[in-house]
Amino acid sequence: MRKGFLAVGAVGLLALGSLTACGNESDGDQAGSGKTPKIGVILPDSKSSVRWESADRKFLKEAFDAAGVESDIQNAQGDKNAFQTIADQMITSGVTVLMIVNLDSGTGKAVLDKAKSQGVATIDYDRLTLGGSAEYYVSFDNEAVGRLQGEGLVKCLTEANVQKPAIAYLNGSPTDNNATLFKNGYDSVLKPKFDAGEYTKVADDSVPDWDNAQAATIFEQQLTKAGGKIDGVLSANDGLGNAAISVLKKNNLNGKVPVTGQDADPQALQNILAGDQCMTVYKAVKKEADAAAELAIALAKGERKETGQTVKDPEGGRDVPSVLLTPAAIYKENVKDVIADGYVTKDELCTGNYAKLCTDAGIS
Repeated sequence: MRKGFLAVGAVGLLALGSLTACGNESDGDQAGSGKTPKIGVILPDSKSSVRWESADRKFLKEAFDAAGVESDIQNAQGDKNAFQTIADQMITSGVTVLMIVNLDSGTGKAVLDKAKSQGVATIDYDRLTLGGSAEYYVSFDNEAVGRLQGEGLVKCLTEANVQKPAIAYLNGSPTDNNATLFKNGYDSVLKPKFDAGEYTKVADDSVPDWDNAQAATIFEQQLTKAGGKIDGVLSANDGLGNAAISVLKKNNLNGKVPVTGQDADPQALQNILAGDQCMTVYKAVKKEADAAAELAIALAKGERKETGQTVKDPEGGRDVPSVLLTPAAIYKENVKDVIADGYVTKDELCTGNYAKLCTDAGIS
């Protein structure tokens, strides 16, 4: 498993291994026309997942600093107006490359198109902007993320010997294309079981803006509507999963109902150690940040690199040059590998009552 984290994976190796310079072929050619390289990054929020501030900002800045390239990394905090304002300010300030994690495709497209019109090269980071104009898309194989979640829920239910389990979905934001891809992935695993009558789907709701407070309200309603009979929760990320767990705790059901997640947040890893969460999906954000930074730095210098891979934009019909990295499933027995990979520290994870749980899980 450790080896799997350090390797990018079959898809990622193909992409990263072929990031070769091809000269000034970028739509944002002005990026290399004598301007001082400067890269702007707009992160989406700090509420839906702690990763944006604790991991992505840190790893992106480290990569830019190591290359000696000036950068400006800001967070829109879930505000679409702020997102556009930050973009305008960055463009005015002279960024030569703009990297965004869109809040929705409409806002993202407007920002990307404006940047392009000003000769600023663009990259979609983590989320593809549907109908957009970004020159690159860097993310993980998000359908694979969903498949791991679906397989994880099946594994935990099977190990608990739950017969004909009633399943609730807590999907991600309907405005995030990644949420669609995650759902495609876990549906590919679970739908055949629903169709065969092995499992029953009792709830299927999306959570606007990945809002964890709304997720708790939605799940409480799901549980009530199901008469308290929910045997498994497919939560699209750790924040939504923790929201579901908070409701399960109020009903003395935590640890009895498997819950999935994604992002390997410290809180989620603690939930897994405590037996309240079935699994999470670890995405090695440093590799994602490094791949995006490499492309951004090249664009800032007027170069374009080949990724060896494309992703079809279903709205724009465009094949977007892409780098997709490989995710990994995390259960109690391999939580230690997330620490070994440097994503979470033992000090963050093994606090208070979790110290003994860490020891029991082989975390030293």
